[in-house]
Amino acid sequence: MKIIADLQVHSRFSRATSKQLNLENLEKFAKLKGLNLLGTGDITHPEWLKELKQGLTEDGSGILKSSSGFNFVLQGEISNIYTQDGKGRRIHNLILAKNFEIAEQIQEALKKKGRIDYDGRPIFGFNCIELVEMMKNIDEKIEIIPAHAWTPWFSLFGSMSGFDSVEECFKDQTKHIHAIETGLSSDPAMNWRLSQLDKFTLVSSSDAHSFWPWRIGREANVFDIEPTYDNLINAIRTKKGFLNTIETFPEYGKYHLDGHRACNVCLEPKESLKNNNICPKCKKPLTVGVLQRVEQLADRDEGYTPKDSIPFKSLIPLSEILSSLLNSSVASKKVFSEYYNLVNNFGTEFNILIEAKKEDLIKISDEKIADAIIKVREGKVYIKPGYDGVYGKPIFENAQTNTTNSVEKEATKENKQKGLSSFF
Repeated sequence: MKIIADLQVHSRFSRATSKQLNLENLEKFAKLKGLNLLGTGDITHPEWLKELKQGLTEDGSGILKSSSGFNFVLQGEISNIYTQDGKGRRIHNLILAKNFEIAEQIQEALKKKGRIDYDGRPIFGFNCIELVEMMKNIDEKIEIIPAHAWTPWFSLFGSMSGFDSVEECFKDQTKHIHAIETGLSSDPAMNWRLSQLDKFTLVSSSDAHSFWPWRIGREANVFDIEPTYDNLINAIRTKKGFLNTIETFPEYGKYHLDGHRACNVCLEPKESLKNNNICPKCKKPLTVGVLQRVEQLADRDEGYTPKDSIPFKSLIPLSEILSSLLNSSVASKKVFSEYYNLVNNFGTEFNILIEAKKEDLIKISDEKIADAIIKVREGKVYIKPGYDGVYGKPIFENAQTNTTNSVEKEATKENKQKGLSSFF
């Protein structure tokens, strides 16, 4: 069975999230996206777990069902902030659990270390080694995955508080780490440049803080498995049945390049390094982005593909494409109207972005939108790169603005992608 899974989201109990983040909205927009398995988010929060128990049922498979039969897997995120090897560390870890009983045991274990009721992504002062030991003492099948592994501020390889290797972070508990999450600002091809990561599965999820279609499912994982928790974990650990990932272009991520948002400064790594990673305007340190960090740790040239690598396809959320073309906010009535027009005719957003033929798109929408979707699918779109918390922006020649032509002329490269021509 084809499973399209977004394995990391949040509930409304996490900070900086939509107050309307509930099971109903998560399921509604997951279906519109084309997902059929979704992480629950925030299983460490007592109130959210209570809602999950009320809204989802267990059947022994480890995959929970909503009243309409939609699939969920219990999932949360832990923030570990501590000092190791003389340096402050801030690492986020994704956790997956098989059932409510195990989720309750996770809560009980964490309550001995601090509060879990103030935030859906609680902060603890103990290290990642202890976290893994704690989880494995509860249940061997709990999966711990370093989240958005390259994000500068809170991640395994983050330029501001991370490590240079998985082993440096997890020490002897590395044996229990089977995967890392690449995050929006990197893609598998960037991660393939590090030989140390060959033994880990690369997973991709949205880390959505809202249910809107430009957030949920913007990255996902495609499996060919029967929907059970054990099959899911086996696919993550062994890559068997793991078909491919759906990515955003790394330039779209808000930490891809180096920069300083306050000064509107965005730099390629070679330019940042000329100035010792100092902002040329205010002379304060730049936020070193993912691309430079990958360059620091890479021991391979660009273009290397490991033998057992999982393919990927790079896309842009449909709402972002429409927003650029219609010169209107992603949340505007104009964009939503066209979004629903397309989804109502093609079933899901993924069908539109990956499968729909240009001539069929033109019949339902118009040529400029059809052309843009095909360009994204073929990797022939320029994206103004993200930096220091600012998302990247796709630029189309035929957008309803006269300001993009000069940007297009300055773009000397096409975004490249790896993967299959079709996943379905």
